[in-house]
Amino acid sequence: MACRSIFLRLDLFCQVIDNFGDAGVCWRLARQLAGEYGFRVRLWIDRPAVLQKICPEVIAGCPEQTVCGVDIRLWPSSFPDLPSGDIPDGVIEGFGVHLPECYVRQMATRQIAPVWINLEYLSAESWVEDSHLMASPQSWVPLTKYFYFPGFTRKTGGLIREKGVLDARDEFQCDREHAIRFLSSLGVAVRRQQFIVSLFCYPGAPVESLLESFKNGDRDILCLVPEGVAVEAVRSFMKRPAVAGTRFSSGRLDLQILPMIEQSLYDRLLLSCDLNFVRGEDSFVRAQWAGRPFVWHIYPQEDDIHLPKLEAFLKRYLAGVSEEDARKVKRFWHVWNRVHDGRISHESWEEFRELMPLLSRHGYGWSKKMAALPDLASGLVRFINTYALK
Repeated sequence: MACRSIFLRLDLFCQVIDNFGDAGVCWRLARQLAGEYGFRVRLWIDRPAVLQKICPEVIAGCPEQTVCGVDIRLWPSSFPDLPSGDIPDGVIEGFGVHLPECYVRQMATRQIAPVWINLEYLSAESWVEDSHLMASPQSWVPLTKYFYFPGFTRKTGGLIREKGVLDARDEFQCDREHAIRFLSSLGVAVRRQQFIVSLFCYPGAPVESLLESFKNGDRDILCLVPEGVAVEAVRSFMKRPAVAGTRFSSGRLDLQILPMIEQSLYDRLLLSCDLNFVRGEDSFVRAQWAGRPFVWHIYPQEDDIHLPKLEAFLKRYLAGVSEEDARKVKRFWHVWNRVHDGRISHESWEEFRELMPLLSRHGYGWSKKMAALPDLASGLVRFINTYALK
């Protein structure tokens, strides 16, 4: 049955809310479904300019184009009626976006109804297992939508993982010279004993206090910050504009602002660093495949409804870590996520940094554990094939 998937057409709808996160996840998934499984994928996205930032081959102002085997279409505010027969075999709405009503009505006219999937946000919460693959018959059209939840267990949809990700990681990380040469290609000079950190976060993270702790710490640190991230905090700390190419040194800290780089290069940046501060969903997952210690800045939501999601992941991720060490990790993550509205102190940073050898071993083991589960794309393919190819 699976071999017939090469004939299937699929539409994936993406609205950019979390800057690069939504576009990043949808772009990875679209490329994998096209490249590894032979789907004819059409990606509808409302802000192609954001996609261009992580894939320079994309032309921001072009309403129709094909890149990496994916047909990219501008999702206009006034959605057109598509030609007869242009509704595909499968439709995925990324992160609960609302499909255009005219498009859904056209879906309902198809002789064989398309498989309609609502791809939800990633969560480690226990209720996700019960909601995964839940059917939602629509009252206004004769169609059924299915909720598809990525996750960290066999009872969920898994994580995005392309073929060969861990093998490529291991080959790259077996020799630190690979990281030094890669960073050099980005214009970054690394001193041999420096501890390398990447910093990617939302506004509101206690960035200035973190950088102060780096500056006054007990080890030489190279901190790499993509342009546009924590601009005000970094500028306030450096007392100069935080633009690509800017270098700053003070105390034990060297800081450099990187230009926005494409997705594949950012993945390699995570592989190159000893510690990664990441945010949202896309970089969060890639940091886990990197197998290195990381700190997650979860997307903040009103009334702190994001905090149970943070706690659920910490509980799963730190299973097997001693109670004392897990408490230290949670304490640092909580401060970074403003759970207690605190700041990173010199003491809290040094306490966390001392855990790096432990977290390096743990992160590698965690990635192996997650890789033993079915990945997101393969699960989607099985589900679509089951319903579309009956």
